[in-house]
Formats: sequence, structure tokens, C-alpha cells
Amino acid sequence: MWRLWRCSPTNMTGKMKKTLLNQIPNELPQEILHFVSGSKIYDSSCSPEARVYFIDRGNGYYLKRSAKGTLDREAKMTEYFYFKGIGAEVLKYISGDSDWLLTAAVVGEDCMNKEYLMNPERLCDTMAYQLRKLHETDYSDCPIMDRTAEYLALAVRNCHTGNFDKSQFPDSFGYRSAKEAYDVLKNGKDALKSKVLLHGDYCLPNIILNNWKLSGFIDVGSGGVGDRHIDIFWGVWTLWFNLKTNKYRERFLDVYGRDKVDEEILKIVAAAEVFG
Repeated sequence: MWRLWRCSPTNMTGKMKKTLLNQIPNELPQEILHFVSGSKIYDSSCSPEARVYFIDRGNGYYLKRSAKGTLDREAKMTEYFYFKGIGAEVLKYISGDSDWLLTAAVVGEDCMNKEYLMNPERLCDTMAYQLRKLHETDYSDCPIMDRTAEYLALAVRNCHTGNFDKSQFPDSFGYRSAKEAYDVLKNGKDALKSKVLLHGDYCLPNIILNNWKLSGFIDVGSGGVGDRHIDIFWGVWTLWFNLKTNKYRERFLDVYGRDKVDEEILKIVAAAEVFG
């Protein structure tokens, strides 16, 4: 199945919905239960892979629950982005029967907010500028130093297990068959390098702005040191998907900087992504 955990259409249809719960979920660990007691709790889940709760206390907190061991990477990368001044503060990570990750809410609104969507040119430029800035961040102390190798290994593994879905990609990135995509991936994968700090899931809901200024990035579990074209691919994709047009593709690449963009590598990334 295509990677719904990352930037799926299920969590990109608009501002994150919050459903008020009548009671605190029974399964909350004791270490977290005392923290949320007395606060209103909302279910803001948007992916079948995880349950997400919004805790209405102070400036707000998010609590994510997923299968055991699945949030370890996200906890590490969220802490790292926070250390760099561009992420959410991790308050608690617990791995027991399930994984639990508690973070402080990042001040501002994600880029699916109406204020930003109503000015697509400025939104496109802001996204491109912030991505280039992220990619120029020192990554020498990053806890995940070769995200590219993991990324390619997953694509190859998913290919061999029959995953192939090009339906969520614009025609300029599409492939007519799994074989066509795999041939491009197999022949070109060595061109991908690990040379920048990646977000890993660079989509509109994962970029938090406060009056057009970057507050931070969220959902960085696919991040690490990797090839810039992975983020560039998703930046182009999210503008196409959410703005319902591919007209901002060239503008995004221009603002990011054509000196760092290789169209052939973007095609290789696209080939990897159709396998999840």
C-alpha cells in the first residue's frame, strides 16, 4: 500500500479536525495520564496508522499513539528539529505495549490554513525558501545520517512485495507500469546522495507558519540526512495536490534554486515513491 503515513490525502483535505472526547482514553499510560487530567481532549487523528489526540491545555499539546517501536525515529528527529529551533518540543516518549509521543504544539497554523491557501504565490515562495534554508542547515550531529539508503531499501522491498500506486501523482511524475518505474529506480538509485537535512515529508500540513514566518516543522519521522530531491518532490507534489493545479511547479523550483535541482533525479524519486 502507498505510504499513507506520509502526507496522505486523508490528512491533507484541510485544517486538522478535532472531535471532543467525553472521557480520557482508558489506555493512556500513567506517566501521561496525570499530565492531561482535567483538560479537554480531542481526537485529531488523520491516519489509520496512528491515533492523535489534541490536549487543550495552555498553548496546546499533541499526543500520538502508534504500534510499539514505530515512533522511536519520530521522537529522535522531533527532538533534533527542536534543538535546531525548527520543531516541536518533545515532552515524553514511552514505548510499552504501544508507543506514545507527547509534544508541545508549535505556535501558528499549518499551511492548509485559509490565510495561506488564499495567497498561493506567496505560499509557494515561502515553502521553497524555507526548504532551501532547511537544506542548508548543519546536519553533522543528526541522529539519522543515511536516510537515503533506508529510503531506497524500502522502495525496493515494497516493489518486490507488489506495492505500486501512481494514482496520487500528477502526470508529469507518473509511470505506466511497475516495471517502468522499477527500471528507472534500479538504474538511477546510485544518483541519490545523503547531503542535506531532510524533513522527509515536506507537505503543507507539516509546515507551521505564524503570520507567514516559520514556527517549525512537524511529523518529521521520515527525516534524516538524505537527498534533497526527496523533499523537493514532495514540495512540488503538495502544491499540485492541494492547490489542484501544477502551475506552481516551475515557480517552486525557481525559488528553491535551479542550481540544486536535477530533473532526472526527481524522476528517480518519483519512481521510488510509487512503491511507497
